[in-house]
Amino acid sequence: MQTGRQGGFSYVGLLMVIALLGLSAAATASLGAVAQRRDAEDELLFIGEQFRRAFQSYYQATPNGQPRYPPHLQDLLHDPRFAAPRRHLRQLYADPITGREDWVLLMAPESGIMGVRSASDARPIKLAQFPPAFASFEGQTKYSQWVFSHPMCCLK
Repeated sequence: MQTGRQGGFSYVGLLMVIALLGLSAAATASLGAVAQRRDAEDELLFIGEQFRRAFQSYYQATPNGQPRYPPHLQDLLHDPRFAAPRRHLRQLYADPITGREDWVLLMAPESGIMGVRSASDARPIKLAQFPPAFASFEGQTKYSQWVFSHPMCCLK
């Protein structure tokens, strides 16, 4: 038969096990959130490169006398300057950081869109060791400072 004192130790032991399980669950959730943000950053770099290449392709395909940059992002999907369909981008991507198609558009001096950047002012996890094409992102403190444009530059 258990005495009251032995039952008390079992109860305290059970509370400690429950507390440890709670702490480990919280730590696992936190690590999962960081991993998810890292994946979103990698996806942002991939999508940004797709946009940068599409703006470059549009620019290089420009017939004489035509605008060098698209007036709308949709023009990257189907270039209206040509009779035959010409695609510079496969699809309009959502910003993986915000989860929406809420890109901030960077307007070219002569007209049209020359680039995009994220609308998020969140602090990135990745601050260094970018691929050479994104070297200008080193030390940037907001995703909104990661600019994907043609020409690739450091517009704010």
